[in-house]
Amino acid sequence: MFKALVLDQADKITTSSIQELDVTQLPEGDVLIDVDYSSLNYKDGLAITGKGKICRQFPMVPGIDLVGTVAESTDARYTAGQKVVLTGWGVGEGHWGGMAQKARLKADWLVPLPEKLAADQAMKIGTAGLTAMLCVQALQDAGITPEKGEVLVTGASGGVGSVAVTLLAQLGFTVVAVTGRASENSEWLKALGANRVIERSEFDEPARPLEKQLWAGAVDTVGSKMLAKVLAQMDYDGAVAACGLAGGFDLPTTVMPFILRGVKLLGVDSVYAPYERRQQAWSRISDLLPSSYFQEGCREITLEEVPEAAEAITNGQIKGRVVIKL
Repeated sequence: MFKALVLDQADKITTSSIQELDVTQLPEGDVLIDVDYSSLNYKDGLAITGKGKICRQFPMVPGIDLVGTVAESTDARYTAGQKVVLTGWGVGEGHWGGMAQKARLKADWLVPLPEKLAADQAMKIGTAGLTAMLCVQALQDAGITPEKGEVLVTGASGGVGSVAVTLLAQLGFTVVAVTGRASENSEWLKALGANRVIERSEFDEPARPLEKQLWAGAVDTVGSKMLAKVLAQMDYDGAVAACGLAGGFDLPTTVMPFILRGVKLLGVDSVYAPYERRQQAWSRISDLLPSSYFQEGCREITLEEVPEAAEAITNGQIKGRVVIKL
């Protein structure tokens, strides 16, 4: 028997409860894992609260991330006792996820835990950190270097944004962080590496087709009007790595930033990123993140505390990363 957070739905109302389950109830997969930690992402919050149509079936164990130890494996790539990490692949949406003490998963979804990382550190990175690393790599691949100017990070107090701020600062970029709670989060973001912090309300005015050139690059976690504003303010030959839609999935902009300034809009996906790209990103992030990040940007909760934290994350009341100890 093992403990799990289980979501169910009746009359379109999502409920959550902690239940004792038997291992025979787990879905099919190649690898049985004893889960050490999961984490709480914005998508998890939407699933648990029912505010978003995330789960494709019920009952469902949420949790798009997990790290743990292989207990059994029918795939030769993984053996009992090996530490592994899972992010994405629809886990916690269409396949039972990480908010349980055991999980059974497909071997193709896993990545070996980098030797430099402890299990809890891997979840302090999680999908958010992996996405942030992929965004930074996309900017670098597009030719954005520290010498070209400031790099903007929107939604900087969230999981992806806070890791992006840290990574960019470690790579020598001058980072400008945008947050809806500047007075509350300014010192924390500067401790992570932000050069300066801007209040989100400064981006509320609808974007003109082109505005003053301000940013060499940007990591956008918000989408919609925020992304439109950022695109209008990009330097000539600048690039934006877009990975989020917390502000909406529309994009009220024009082609002018792209055809008159050569701005590049780089879509970044971490859910189905291929194994080689994931492994490279995990390796780089384990090298780049300073030990201070794991103290400054993270907190740990129990499974019992998850529903309350899920409500908070969907209301924009959580900063940094939330790790769930199983």
